[in-house]
Amino acid sequence: MMNDNKTFKAFRVEEENEKFVSAIKEMPFETIEEGEVLIKVHYSSLNYKDALSASGNKGVTRNFPHTPGIDAVGVIFESKSEKFKVGEEVLVTSYDLGMNTNGGFAEYVKVPENWVVKRPKNLSMKQAMIFGTAGLTAGMSVLRLVETVKPEDGTIVVSGATGGVGSVSVQILNKLGYKVAAITGKEAEKPYLLDLGASEVILRKDFEALQKRPLLKPLFAGAIDTVGGVILENIIKSVNPLGVVTACGNAASIKLDLTVFPFILRGVSLIGIDSQNYPMSYREQVWSKLADAWKVEGLEANSTTIGFYELSEKLNLMLAGKLKGRTILKVV
Repeated sequence: MMNDNKTFKAFRVEEENEKFVSAIKEMPFETIEEGEVLIKVHYSSLNYKDALSASGNKGVTRNFPHTPGIDAVGVIFESKSEKFKVGEEVLVTSYDLGMNTNGGFAEYVKVPENWVVKRPKNLSMKQAMIFGTAGLTAGMSVLRLVETVKPEDGTIVVSGATGGVGSVSVQILNKLGYKVAAITGKEAEKPYLLDLGASEVILRKDFEALQKRPLLKPLFAGAIDTVGGVILENIIKSVNPLGVVTACGNAASIKLDLTVFPFILRGVSLIGIDSQNYPMSYREQVWSKLADAWKVEGLEANSTTIGFYELSEKLNLMLAGKLKGRTILKVV
């Protein structure tokens, strides 16, 4: 181990008397095996899966104690990989990081080489984490959407628009020349969403209250849905013929109550976005675009930076739906 320290700090979640508690703890270094790297973490970011893991959700993390953090960016500190050398700046997003493998809410993280991406040249470490898994998921969604739907085809609707995936999606689509309608449950955040580039803000309660019909009036050329449930149902029923809907979240519900009419009468396409195990070739393509053609203006203005001792509070706020934009953990 090329380190004078014997331990490092990590945000640990433990199960005590059927309750889950968190604290900053000193952790011992583990042996690096062949095909693995040890990353000295500079930044991580907060995602909904991190909040679930930190609350003891066994659907996300099976065994505790555990270190959440599905994103990390930093410098290779030790390597037993032919792909990466000590000193290279790299990032890791999703896969099993922070779920059942100790994650980025720590000063060091050990991961397999095939989870690692070199930091894009046009993104700083902090900017890479402002995107993080949320930005990567937004990028994947936009990538699949723009394959079929063009700006002249009409409005794109984005649900959960004040969240990480939603807010980045609004910004990217606006930069690419699309007219964007943003769905949110937070009426007070209308000015924020308009500043991000939305041309219209739709309140969630109004959109959920649409009539219970198999098909609704066509309103949108396409959609990026981040929440699922009734919102996704009504989006699908409101998309133009040959429109495309991407779906990446289930915070509202895992169920859909639909007929097949939107798909066979209007030819609507529903595309699932799996950011956890997305192929590396697509990841690299999306990261390249996020660092260049899709790099949004004022990226850091849409983020808040915190330290280790603010994690518990912010994760609880995220679970309650009270965070907007991106929250970044500064480790170094």
